[in-house]
Amino acid sequence: MMVAACAVLSSGCDESEAPSAALAELADADLTDEEFAIAEAIAQEMVYDEDLGDFVAISDYDKGILSDYLQGRDLFMEETFDGNGRTCVTCHSRTTGKITPSEIETLWGEDPSAPIFRSIDSDDGVGSSYERLREHGTVRVGITLPDNVSLVDDPAQQSIVVLRGIPTTLDTPALDPVLMYDGRQPDLESQANGAIHDHAQPNQEPTSEELGLIASFQRTFSFFSSWRTFIYAKGGPAPKLPKGKSEAEKRGRKWFVPSPEGLCSHCHGGPMLNETNEFFLGPVPQGSRFLSVAVSEFNRLDNPVYSFAFDNPEDPENPIIVDSPDPGRALITGDIADLNAFKIPSLWGLNERGGPFFHDHSAKTLEEVTDHYADYFALPPANLVLSEQDKEDITAYMKLL
Repeated sequence: MMVAACAVLSSGCDESEAPSAALAELADADLTDEEFAIAEAIAQEMVYDEDLGDFVAISDYDKGILSDYLQGRDLFMEETFDGNGRTCVTCHSRTTGKITPSEIETLWGEDPSAPIFRSIDSDDGVGSSYERLREHGTVRVGITLPDNVSLVDDPAQQSIVVLRGIPTTLDTPALDPVLMYDGRQPDLESQANGAIHDHAQPNQEPTSEELGLIASFQRTFSFFSSWRTFIYAKGGPAPKLPKGKSEAEKRGRKWFVPSPEGLCSHCHGGPMLNETNEFFLGPVPQGSRFLSVAVSEFNRLDNPVYSFAFDNPEDPENPIIVDSPDPGRALITGDIADLNAFKIPSLWGLNERGGPFFHDHSAKTLEEVTDHYADYFALPPANLVLSEQDKEDITAYMKLL
């Protein structure tokens, strides 16, 4: 049932997350009059639906797709597919779009038999302990090796297990065609199917219709980190970098403004701050979505390291040997140039999502993210040393996004 349409940019609804919140965001968004009018029109179409417990567009009622959202919600929240008790929401909370170590530890204290604690994601894969899951929030991800890649220690082995965090569902379903840290799933339906089979151990196969309903539900309002990103997804103006209010935020902004000096913008460009821009000097073109920023190289959590042999076209008798705890995109493409490269995440909603960060959850806070990049920037060819003030400023600005 829909609540009567609200003057969403003035009085709003009585719900705790009323669309009137859009007004505050848009007021600080540095929009032109024309952009503001477009954004305002999109927001004014939104009403709160009590059955769904979320905001929907009035046109959704006209299109008759609200029932799809409701069915998708039930599948997302409750359907186990006769598996191990896990549902989508087991790992993708409705607040952050993922599950954090603190949430996992709370669940452990309340009920060590909760669905998140299943042997497939235990320390050894058979249920002996869950220390890694509780401390770092990483799960076991099985990856099939490309035909041109083998393990040095066991050439006959066809797959490996790597340890990764849960990717957030905030902003991703509607705004990011690149899914998973390594980009291995082509669409939301495939991603849902893969997650169900990899982590829920189903005895009932999800149908294509059910997968489509889950995907449709993930494009509803609550899967966005802000009004800015929601309005952009609906055809409105792209989010713009906030100007900052404190001196630290204003100084930090320069690192994110596209320019030769704005190093953070080099990899976090584009409307969603998730692609390389024209100032990036690495061996990838503008708009690239995968890079290595030395997360696997540093391996701060001391995850198990594999030795891989990549076929060498120039010298077939001598494969290229590399060591890595997780080669990332290279295990999808088979291209050694993609070694240790992972999807560049959007910076919008960083504070909303919260930590941990990076594919291996090695940075628990934004301060640790900045510390990591300080170490990364200090490497050749940048050889840049960030001062403590630089790091504080960068962190302060990331918290605005």
